[in-house]
Amino acid sequence: MPRHIVKPAQLDLESPGRRDYFVALEHDSIWGDHLIPLTVMVGPDAKAGEGMVVFGSNHGNEYEGPVVIRHLLRDIDIGQVTGRIILVPVLNPAAFRAGTRDSTLDDGANLNRAFVDGAGTTPALGRITHRIARFVRQAIWPHVHIVIDLHAGGDVGRFAPGTSFHPIDDPVQGRRIEETARWFGTPIVIVYQNETPGLLPSEAESLGKITIGAELGWGSAVQANGVRWGKHGVLAAAMRNGLLDGRIEPIDHHRDKTQLKAEMVDRACFTTTPFSGHYEPLLECGTRVSAGEVVGLVHDFERIDAPAWPARAGVDGVVIGQAWGARVRQGQHVVVTGKILDWLD
Repeated sequence: MPRHIVKPAQLDLESPGRRDYFVALEHDSIWGDHLIPLTVMVGPDAKAGEGMVVFGSNHGNEYEGPVVIRHLLRDIDIGQVTGRIILVPVLNPAAFRAGTRDSTLDDGANLNRAFVDGAGTTPALGRITHRIARFVRQAIWPHVHIVIDLHAGGDVGRFAPGTSFHPIDDPVQGRRIEETARWFGTPIVIVYQNETPGLLPSEAESLGKITIGAELGWGSAVQANGVRWGKHGVLAAAMRNGLLDGRIEPIDHHRDKTQLKAEMVDRACFTTTPFSGHYEPLLECGTRVSAGEVVGLVHDFERIDAPAWPARAGVDGVVIGQAWGARVRQGQHVVVTGKILDWLD
């Protein structure tokens, strides 16, 4: 099936059937366009304002998401689609082409900080990253009520693989989000602080959508389990919300009831190195710890005879993440510990 190059206003996200697009957003540096791959599948029971969108490559060096969605483009049979499913394997082609977290070769901006007032509509916020945010707001949000944003640690951090969301005030929305997050089968479900401005998931949550993030890998690589969990979670969300025919069973930590829910909201959850150096992990991500327990060491090789600095767990709970690369910078969160919470159900 050919993939048609269109402007955002030319997208058809409502007619029954499958359509494959490249969405063209004007390039700032060449006489041409950034092309965002987008596939929409619309079944006979699709309702206005309802559907699911799945994003990969919000950040350009996180690859499980694009691989998950590339598989789903071939695995999902349009004949089984009942509602609306929108698949965007590479949301940020500017960053993906550079292989970096931010749009390094273009405006240097971070798409997951670009959902701010004036994004894509004012000269100061008019370059490609903020125009992608405008595209999502104008073209995608009106057609979906489920948002899945697949991430990984890239070159920054290694996580206990998990899905994620923010604290949710609405109890109905909160339960639906938590339930959807659990179906990925990952070892952990993360509830994280919502103070960072411009996050795509924050905006989707504020609009009342069932919004799931995920950290499915690390090291700018592709983790096999991350891909498997991502595919299962997306299919489960589609089937359990009446968008796709089929039956699906719980897997792994969800099935075995070994899945943990951990909250990294308080400042104490984040252990920050006071100097630049080299990080040595002593415990694996996903390990249960007590506050004050040493999780890793930061070595200063310019002071070769000085003792290493102990990076301690800030709270009782579980190690959610650690620095991935050995080299760390002053002020970097080298350990993130989460408080274990009870499930809402």
